[in-house]
Amino acid sequence: MSVIESVSICIARVPLDEPVTFSTRQVTAREYCLIRIRSTDGHEGLGYCYAVNSAGRLLSIAATELLAPKLIGQDSHRVEGLWTEMYQDALLLGRAGAVMRVLSAIDIALWDLNARSASLPLYRYLGATTLDRVPAYASGGYYLPGKTNADLASEMETHVSEGFTAVKMKVGLKSVAQERERMAAVRDAIGDDVRLMLDANNAWRDLPTALEYTQCFEPFNPFWLEEPFSPDDIDNHARLAAATRITIATGEVEAGRWRFKDLIQSGATTLLQTDATVCGGITEWRRIAATAASHGLTVEPHAWHDVHIHLVASTPNSTYVEWMPDDHIVNFRRLIDKQLVAEDGQLLLPKDPGLGFRFDEAAVERYGVIYNGEKEKWITVR
Repeated sequence: MSVIESVSICIARVPLDEPVTFSTRQVTAREYCLIRIRSTDGHEGLGYCYAVNSAGRLLSIAATELLAPKLIGQDSHRVEGLWTEMYQDALLLGRAGAVMRVLSAIDIALWDLNARSASLPLYRYLGATTLDRVPAYASGGYYLPGKTNADLASEMETHVSEGFTAVKMKVGLKSVAQERERMAAVRDAIGDDVRLMLDANNAWRDLPTALEYTQCFEPFNPFWLEEPFSPDDIDNHARLAAATRITIATGEVEAGRWRFKDLIQSGATTLLQTDATVCGGITEWRRIAATAASHGLTVEPHAWHDVHIHLVASTPNSTYVEWMPDDHIVNFRRLIDKQLVAEDGQLLLPKDPGLGFRFDEAAVERYGVIYNGEKEKWITVR
């Protein structure tokens, strides 16, 4: 029996080297809530979730004061029961948002702990569909000061030269005519056989505007268009999905299987981008993926390739891992000691137990958030 002895929490703030602009916001830093769960037999499991720019302290409080105390003295293999109890305790404070993100991080750490205890990589512990590598798409195409269409095209072309057969770029910030020029440059650079994904990051508030853009995009044959509207605007997602031949994708900020059921039943999407660090952890991610499978839908998880590689490798209706080629935008990799390897457009599955990485303590010390003049340190609940 693996009994939980302690849960440790730390907030790390990793600034972006250069601020990045999306269609609706600017990101200057990411704050991560890091979780370590230790068992009485000496094993340790890791998990994490994130906030953007600030407010990671909310995640820390949710962990230390609400959720972590529930785990002490519990058998770590009682994952389903612990998930239900944590969710029930959080019912009045947050079935989504900060509290659910922390529940996600804790749940990931529990799965990691149990896989490490069994000396198995997480995808094997979960029940693998493949044992060597998984397909990935290279994700980028951000708006940066001074970045030209030629620069964007060169970026995408570089990914293709590295063996990727699918790439993703941002859309929605500029005018229809300007976005047409951006997409034309990219399609000309990568050719017709490479899948081109588009990410609008909640760019549009109404259907007529979204239709104007999607009609502009259609001749370039994008594989999917994600998050055209606010995630709460399910109705317009469904209307747009019915009006365009482009696959509408969404779900990266959704939490809980019930919300995903609504997305599926409404016809708002035929491709879910469920994020295990947001939706309720690995436990809830797998429930959502199973529901999607029963409707003939795929789940292509959002970002965080270090966790999602294990889920894609153990889920028959999940195809791609989203691969961030460097540590500029999604800079979590600065906090861990081992990195995934991309080869010919695919990611090699790690062979070490659990998630296959540990937190880099020197990096955590460097990026620890300063509150009230003091550096944030690991807070341990026993």
